[in-house]
Amino acid sequence: MAQPLSSEAQRLKDLIDFDKRIYFFVLVLLFLTIRYLTNTLILESIPDYDALEKRGDFMIFHIFNALNYIWTPFALLWKFTVISFLFWLGAFMLGFKVPYKELWRFALVAEMIFIFPELIRLLVFLSPSSTVTYQQIDEYRALSLLSLLGAENVSQQYHYALGTINIFEVLYGILWLYGFHMISRRSLGESSAVVFVSYYIPLIIWLTFYVMVYKE
Repeated sequence: MAQPLSSEAQRLKDLIDFDKRIYFFVLVLLFLTIRYLTNTLILESIPDYDALEKRGDFMIFHIFNALNYIWTPFALLWKFTVISFLFWLGAFMLGFKVPYKELWRFALVAEMIFIFPELIRLLVFLSPSSTVTYQQIDEYRALSLLSLLGAENVSQQYHYALGTINIFEVLYGILWLYGFHMISRRSLGESSAVVFVSYYIPLIIWLTFYVMVYKE
């Protein structure tokens, strides 16, 4: 049975009571700014970058990045749609009825968590040494199993999966725990079951599938 709004849920509700359209604009701007600066670092880490740039050797790289910047807001909207659907479906499977629209709005808010790993990567390589390669910058995943084990010590096949398993995914799940608790007014125990079924199980399935089908 749904419970009255708890004090934690009420505080969270008050905290995220802002214009989501302005928030989305700021979120996209932050992602674009950090990614642009990081891509600049990646380029500058390539030996003889200036000479190669004058020759136009990075034209494809610039086109790809430009398309990626344009796609960023649409990619985020798609992610919010998929994540909120997974939570709606997981809740339905466990017998809980929740409004999809509220789940979508919370997915928008929760995405802020993933600003921090990108920001950390930018700060770590803000003044890269001459020995740092563009691949090291591109593959760096802060506070992940990949960074703990060292990318050079792990087969390329497992880089994506181990990079995805990080502290920010845990924090994202915790944030969703309280978010679902707020939206559904279900207990934290019931909400944790929804988070596990709706987010972590699909994530495990996806990472396992990626590792299995990966080809050099």
